[in-house]
Amino acid sequence: MKEQKSIRTPIVCVLGHVDHGKTSLLDRIRGSSVVSTEDGAITQHIGATIVPIEAIRKMSGSMEKMPLNVPGLLFIDTPGHHAFTTLRARGGALADMAILVVDINQGFQPQTLEALHILRTYRTPFVVAATKIDRLHGWRVHENQPFLISFAKQNDRVKQLLETRLYEEVGALSDLEFSGERFDRVTDFRRNLAIVPVSAHTGEGIPELLMVMIGLAQRYMEQDLAMSVEGPGMGTVLEVKEERGLGPTLDVILYDGTLSVGDEIALAKQGGGVILTKVRALLKPRPLKEILVEDRFDRVKSVTAAAGIKVSAPNLEGAIAGSPMQVVRGNAKEVEDRVRREMEEINVRLSPEGLIIKADTIGALEAICKELDEKEIGVMRAEVGPVSRHDLVEAETVKNPYYRVLMAFNTPVLPDAADMTKDPEYPVRLFEGRVIYQLVDRYVLWRDELKRKTEQQKFEQIILPAKIRILPHCVFRQSNPAVVGVRVLGGTLRTDVNLIQRDGKKVGHLKSMQLNQENIREAQAGSEVAISIEGATVGRQLNVEDDLFVEIPERHVKVLEKEMLSHLPLSTQEILGEYTATKRKTDPFWGK
Repeated sequence: MKEQKSIRTPIVCVLGHVDHGKTSLLDRIRGSSVVSTEDGAITQHIGATIVPIEAIRKMSGSMEKMPLNVPGLLFIDTPGHHAFTTLRARGGALADMAILVVDINQGFQPQTLEALHILRTYRTPFVVAATKIDRLHGWRVHENQPFLISFAKQNDRVKQLLETRLYEEVGALSDLEFSGERFDRVTDFRRNLAIVPVSAHTGEGIPELLMVMIGLAQRYMEQDLAMSVEGPGMGTVLEVKEERGLGPTLDVILYDGTLSVGDEIALAKQGGGVILTKVRALLKPRPLKEILVEDRFDRVKSVTAAAGIKVSAPNLEGAIAGSPMQVVRGNAKEVEDRVRREMEEINVRLSPEGLIIKADTIGALEAICKELDEKEIGVMRAEVGPVSRHDLVEAETVKNPYYRVLMAFNTPVLPDAADMTKDPEYPVRLFEGRVIYQLVDRYVLWRDELKRKTEQQKFEQIILPAKIRILPHCVFRQSNPAVVGVRVLGGTLRTDVNLIQRDGKKVGHLKSMQLNQENIREAQAGSEVAISIEGATVGRQLNVEDDLFVEIPERHVKVLEKEMLSHLPLSTQEILGEYTATKRKTDPFWGK
């Protein structure tokens, strides 16, 4: 029997810079409010919302009579841009299309550019939503109106301002070799990106945004969206959740085929294994409801891609969010191997030296590792699950103090591990958080401060170069100790150092230093001070108008030349050069 082919619901990913209004835009489309439940109003987990074609027809009146064969749109609300690195279908991106959200008032930001780079890499068709048009100075709101109708009612100054901002976006796209134009001026959607001005707050422009998305799917993606309805269901696990009366359940995005009650499914579990289990119940969120916060579901016997679905099944303990989920037809071993292979391809680059990361989902792990990789911070181990005593004990063994760290994203710290971290002297630093970029930023701040303190301590212990001259008429005591007046010719003179002649002969130990009869520890170039030298007698080891150097151990010279040179004043660098030149006459590699 030939498998039935039909058009599945396109999966739409929403990307853009933090705070540019991605979730607010989706909230407007589905009439809910998820933003307020997210930490720092930044989406940290991936939700899925089905918007049926009837709702889209209703929202964009101009479509009511158009023949449409796309069943609707399945929106994935992503943490920043991470859906592409996290949710994969057969090694590619899960999303068929994307909306790139750009605040019309702020323009392109770092994460906007990163999102564009990702869209280009995956060759994903996308539309630009120029959001927050209601924030343009002087904009008159026309609630839920199509953009073109609302725009026609604005005064000339506001129209001009909006056009200027759109031209800036077109220019920014052009710099990145994308050809973009306002949606109503685009003649070929294959060649030009459509920019749709919208407001999530007022609903203006939303009708056209949905119309452009459906038009794109219908006109250019029919082939890509063809799928075998009879084929085994394939999906990605969004979240593993405990539900009252059901126990552990899976929130799944089904991207191909059909999933039915009674089907055997395979998915990954913690520790590298694979769970094989049978679907007990399928619960579908009501249309326009977000799967992560939905509290009422409809029980269904079967579901066809693309869809967001809650799966109830036995033995889901240890299931991993982000895992592939596949219906088993025929050879279970083959499917198990495929799931295992996909898990091995998870995009986490581990280093021999680095941090230990624990997170609640694979997606979060990948996202954190990507952020750290961009900042050239190593990751030694990355795992899904709570922070245990064993994790901390492993972190203790890390030699590099900057990496003696455990980063926990949105995952609990078990009681015995929490007890260990209460000790203020505990050597491992634990960072916990629920917003990825804030967690990474906190670690970077801490590391940089620790580096600064360590460097400061190191430099304080290093003997600095200095050259002094014994001043005439300033011998206050000849010996035990000798006390003489000197001028600092260059460098920084500190107490508790040895003094030597140019030829390397030892003079004595500089014990103390006075300026205006007050004890000081340090004197800079140009200063005239009295110093006491133990083990020296004026007339024997030193004489008036002698030039003396501070003796610098060879290992200190290495640090000075390799790590501190750029921090040293020019006169100090010159004295160091003079000092090393005399040493290297007899040994060219001294201090190198």
